Amino acid sequence: MMLVDSSVWIDYFSGNDSPETDFLDGVLGVRAVAIGDLILAEVLQGFRHDKGYRTARRLLEEVTLFELLGKKMAIKSADNFRELRKKGLTIRKTADVIIASFCIEHGLPLLFADRDFKPFVEHLGLRDALYT
Repeated sequence: MMLVDSSVWIDYFSGNDSPETDFLDGVLGVRAVAIGDLILAEVLQGFRHDKGYRTARRLLEEVTLFELLGKKMAIKSADNFRELRKKGLTIRKTADVIIASFCIEHGLPLLFADRDFKPFVEHLGLRDALYT
C-alpha cells in the first residue's frame, strides 16, 4: 500500500502528465492506494465544477482513507519539523509535515510531486513510492 499526496492527485485530475501521475494511473485498481483525510480535503476543495468534483469524489471514496493526526502524530510531526529545522531545512506547510510523519511512522511509501517531501526522504527515512 502507498499513500498518494494531493500534489499528485491534483495533477492527475487536471490531466497533467508526469512520472508520478503516470505511475498512479498504472497502479490504480492493481495496487492498494490510500489517501489521508487532510489530502482528501485539499483535493476536493480545489474543484470549481460539480462534474469534476463528483468524479473525483467517487474515485477517492474507493481508496483506503487514513486519519492522519491525533496526539501521538501531532507530537511526532512537531519532532520531525524541529529535526529538519535543526539541519537548516524549514518545511513550508504543516500539512506536509503531518503527511510525511504519518507515512514514516506507518512504513508507508508516499507518492508525491511536492519538493517539501524531499528532506523527509533524505534525512528521516520517508520512502518515495516512485522508487520503491
